[in-house]
Amino acid sequence: MSQTPAALQLTIATRESRLALWQAEHVQSLLRAQGHAVELLGMTTQGDQILDRALSKVGGKGLFVKELEVALEQGRADLAVHSLKDVPMELPEGFELACVMEREDPRDAWVSPTCAGIEDLPPDAVVGTSSLRRVVLLRAALERLGRADVRIEPLRGNLDTRLRKLDEGQYAAIVLAAAGLKRLGLESRIRKVFSPEEMLPAAGQGALGIELRQDRPEVAAALAPLAHPPSWLAVAAERAVSRGMGGSCSMPLAAFAAWQGEPLASALRLAAAWGDQEGRIPLVRVQAEAVVNSLAEAEALGARVVVLLRQGGATGPAAA
Repeated sequence: MSQTPAALQLTIATRESRLALWQAEHVQSLLRAQGHAVELLGMTTQGDQILDRALSKVGGKGLFVKELEVALEQGRADLAVHSLKDVPMELPEGFELACVMEREDPRDAWVSPTCAGIEDLPPDAVVGTSSLRRVVLLRAALERLGRADVRIEPLRGNLDTRLRKLDEGQYAAIVLAAAGLKRLGLESRIRKVFSPEEMLPAAGQGALGIELRQDRPEVAAALAPLAHPPSWLAVAAERAVSRGMGGSCSMPLAAFAAWQGEPLASALRLAAAWGDQEGRIPLVRVQAEAVVNSLAEAEALGARVVVLLRQGGATGPAAA
């Protein structure tokens, strides 16, 4: 019989956007239900402050986690809750991803007050997205429709800011993660959810990851009941693709793993797509599947997909 972890006094480091706070409060409530005393430490990160440039040009999505890691290092916080797709593939020495929770909807959402989908965009429309992955996938879809008139423009800011820019008429439509909209009760803003075949998700999209220092085994033990192994193995495979391609938000790369039947009792199918940012090389799409029961097997599947991507013409720095 397993021993229940002792009650702890915990502080969660979190960004202060409405979505980040929802995520941290969700973890807080689950830990409190286990008898732990849990407080939040709200912080503003560099990624929240720099809104006039694309993340790929100013240091990548790691800008959203660096300050939180400093709080962990200094002992001001015990754990940090992240949207997993914002977490760099390689964590600083001494840190670990100690828990991946059950995944929300991993798909992308089309949000528009007037257009039901890409095919309904008016002439010379502007579509907003913050993601190079979405840029190359949208561009491929627009090319199939013969819509060279549509412009894809950068969209920065937290979720509420992005929706405000849409409502102000700066864009005809924007593409967002469905998970964030659903978590904040904004599902009614979604006009369409893209299937993975239409818009392959980013590695880790829709999943929450909890980071802590490796020298805090008691905190890891407290988080163990929150972990969801099927989600963790799926995102581990996806992140292995990004890691193997040297990926960051400066690389137009998608990776999405889905169980082909009962989770943990069926094959895990991993699909990936790579696009050339300049549009000189056609979109590369590959997939593979395997029986996966461990993180090592998930990462091996990701490594296989990296080989297939490179064989298909995908380029990028190899992982160190």
